[in-house]
Amino acid sequence: MRIAMWSGPRNLSTAMMYAFGNRGDCAVVDEPFYAAYLAMTGLDHPMRSEILDSQPQVPEAVAKVLLGPVPGAKPYYYQKHMTQHMIPGVPRDWMREAVNVFLIRHPARVIASYAAKRENPTLEDIGFRQQAELFDLVRSWGQTPVVVDSHDIRENPAAKLEQLCDAIGIPYSPKMLSWPKGGHKDDGVWAEHWYGAVWSSTGFAGAEGPLPDVPDALQPVLQAAMPYYEQMKAVKI
Repeated sequence: MRIAMWSGPRNLSTAMMYAFGNRGDCAVVDEPFYAAYLAMTGLDHPMRSEILDSQPQVPEAVAKVLLGPVPGAKPYYYQKHMTQHMIPGVPRDWMREAVNVFLIRHPARVIASYAAKRENPTLEDIGFRQQAELFDLVRSWGQTPVVVDSHDIRENPAAKLEQLCDAIGIPYSPKMLSWPKGGHKDDGVWAEHWYGAVWSSTGFAGAEGPLPDVPDALQPVLQAAMPYYEQMKAVKI
């Protein structure tokens, strides 16, 4: 089974990859379209040259790998995807062969976290619009995509992960609740810039507190993202 997990940045996505990767029966891949996205857009992200050197830059080649043999011949293949990478020209038909799951988080939390790493994120940077479009696409194929909120996972990891596994049709494993400190062997090359907090963790952080304040300059981004978040929140597990 191929599990395509779709989220924007700063959304518990790396911790979720570590959780699935610690099961023992699940191969993982970290943002496989990142290099293709940078090559196609010309965007100047941190560690751009290293990322371009570390992955295929042709999106069709990436899609072929995602549908190819599962690394280690494991029964499950967890694919951590960033929705903002799915720009026009990146194939989507391969998604029909995966169980598509959408990991959401309140936009205020995403914007505050992203801005701490990279100044002045735009709506395109944080992926909410693209996430909703992919969700609608999957539904148009007759699939019933699973939506899970990172807030709920942090509030009760065991219960929510068990519910998630049930929703996608795999057995739950308590091994998903923890992982070794220091990162995962399949981390993307960009991990040293973005994954500091999760590298020092051995499990999910505790429940989230009140929503953070979003600066006035980023209020338009927050307001633009909210309808997409609310659409998906309405059908979360």
